[in-house]
Amino acid sequence: MKFGVVVFPGSNCDRDTKDALENDLNQEVIMLWHKDTDLGIFNTEDCIVLPGGFSYGDYLRCGAIARFSPIMQGITEFAGKGGNILGVCNGFQILCESHLLPGVLLRNANRQFVSKNIFIRGEGPESRALMLPVAHGEGRYYADEKTLDELEANGEVIFRYCDEEGGITSASNPNGSFRNIAGICNKNRNVFGMMPHPERASSLELGNIDGRLIFQALFINKRPEFVGLDTQLANF
Repeated sequence: MKFGVVVFPGSNCDRDTKDALENDLNQEVIMLWHKDTDLGIFNTEDCIVLPGGFSYGDYLRCGAIARFSPIMQGITEFAGKGGNILGVCNGFQILCESHLLPGVLLRNANRQFVSKNIFIRGEGPESRALMLPVAHGEGRYYADEKTLDELEANGEVIFRYCDEEGGITSASNPNGSFRNIAGICNKNRNVFGMMPHPERASSLELGNIDGRLIFQALFINKRPEFVGLDTQLANF
């Protein structure tokens, strides 16, 4: 499969993502400029990644300008055909602003930028805690109660913040996200967004490959679907 990594003005995790996918996971990577409009080289088995950073300087709301970037029309069409989309941090914010995912990312509850290692886990009872870094000032996931209930009922909550033992606690929530939500997918399970950075935890040289496990479970080991994610992660 191929991965396309979008570069917006202000992206700062695009090369980290390329390095993780290409060098740590041996995947083909094609860099995409924000003004590109033709995604014809990708098929629905492939994945487009919206990386972290500060697209367009994060003026207005984070991701609010990037949603109008020329490439987003192609990405929306690609998602509509069943193509796989992954948004990380600012990429998650862009997906929400583009209404490819429900909800919004608000300013952290403590009004401070948070940059540290945290733990997340899947929804399955056997899923173990994975350590990943976060680096954001607006990562507090919010949706109304009806939307949150629907996300949970449909199995669209993929990751929640937890402690090192996997316990879902308020103390383990780094930004005040509603219901400790760290990552979600859409109803068709082909668009995924998360605030923690798997690309920054995919190298043995960095002392952590938990992020590599996420890429493998979501996209590489099988057809890139999110079904069975908890079981896959539990086996690592």
